[in-house]
Amino acid sequence: MINRRTLLKTGTAAGLLSTSGLAAPALARGAKIKLGYISPQSGPLAAFSEADRFILDGFAATDAGRNFEVIVKDSQSNPNRAADVARELIVDDGIDLMLVASTPETTNPVATTCEAEEIPCISTVAPWQPWFAGQQGNSGDPGSWERFHYAYHFFWGLEDIIAVFNAMWSQLDTNKSVGALYPNDGDGNAWGDPVLGFPPVLEQSGYRLTDPGRYQNLTDDFSAQINAFKQAEAEIVTGVPVPPDFTTFWTQAKQQGFAPKAATIGKAVLFPQAVETLGDAGHNLSSEVWWSPNHPFSSSLTGQSAAGLAHGFTVATGRQWTQPIGFAHALFEMAADVMARVDDAGDADTVSEAIAATELASIVGRIAFDGTGLPLFAQANVAKTPLVGGQWRLTESGSYDLVIVDSSTAPEVPAGGVMEPIS
Repeated sequence: MINRRTLLKTGTAAGLLSTSGLAAPALARGAKIKLGYISPQSGPLAAFSEADRFILDGFAATDAGRNFEVIVKDSQSNPNRAADVARELIVDDGIDLMLVASTPETTNPVATTCEAEEIPCISTVAPWQPWFAGQQGNSGDPGSWERFHYAYHFFWGLEDIIAVFNAMWSQLDTNKSVGALYPNDGDGNAWGDPVLGFPPVLEQSGYRLTDPGRYQNLTDDFSAQINAFKQAEAEIVTGVPVPPDFTTFWTQAKQQGFAPKAATIGKAVLFPQAVETLGDAGHNLSSEVWWSPNHPFSSSLTGQSAAGLAHGFTVATGRQWTQPIGFAHALFEMAADVMARVDDAGDADTVSEAIAATELASIVGRIAFDGTGLPLFAQANVAKTPLVGGQWRLTESGSYDLVIVDSSTAPEVPAGGVMEPIS
């Protein structure tokens, strides 16, 4: 693996730099600062990147955006591809800062590559625990964070989503029997972790969890899981499947007569398109809500409110807002804020220090790497953002609205209703 920082420090680097596209630091040469941006623009996770073009065009139109060149790569929802394009951006394109979004399958290999290549990286849209574990972090070893010099992450954690799901379920009258859909991927393994995931916390709250074990993404038969949930008389289903898998599961559940009172699903039902594919069967599905037009935050780049940004997306595209809009925008807020505080964009250590010192009022809330709400071992490189719970409601027009039904974990976000059982 070619280490860019090593090349810059060696006397024999000139030839390699001229052929790889690496040059003097951006600010020093008066050129634009180079940002790499990686997200899953195709494959089963593509819904996470639906708003990318809108966000990139909006950033380029701002005064701050004119100082940057953004080089975009598609991870294709594949971890190996994510690592490959990260290396391309670092070695071939000579980026000064990496931005990456959407699920551990994209954020983790990119962050790992950036650490190895000593390039600053800011990631989001993955719970911090699977991101941390993906960098070989050990929660039992506070010293494991000493390996984290260039990778920084902002989002919420499993402790937040567990609290949100628990708060939503407590509004319903159930037998507290929960069926779990945990795939064999970064999210599924973290959510189902017997120490740091859902199982111990649900048990402490009086829930009985039925976990049939990990399944492979893009499976076509969920009969084993459905039968296990029926035998356990599960009245709640939770999990973190990719969107196509939940569509398959929910369709087969209806066909096989399994009808829980609540289906609170991470990842798969975050997007209106995924719910709409289910027809009437999407009514009252519930999920975490990381960002919405109702969130009381504004952009540090434009002053635009969350509602204004969401409306702008709909006007520009004709499509309904989705949650990743806010966090994709916040990544570029971070880039502009960090680079405005450094004299040399090509000095990785200086940029990393500026990221660590961030205290930004962003479109997704306050972003600061000050340890707020985090265990000691995670305080150096993670910033937490608020999380609430929502439920999809079918409207008279046949479309779906996401109604916030519990904001007890983030009271600054107004709720618009209460949790209802699936009819």
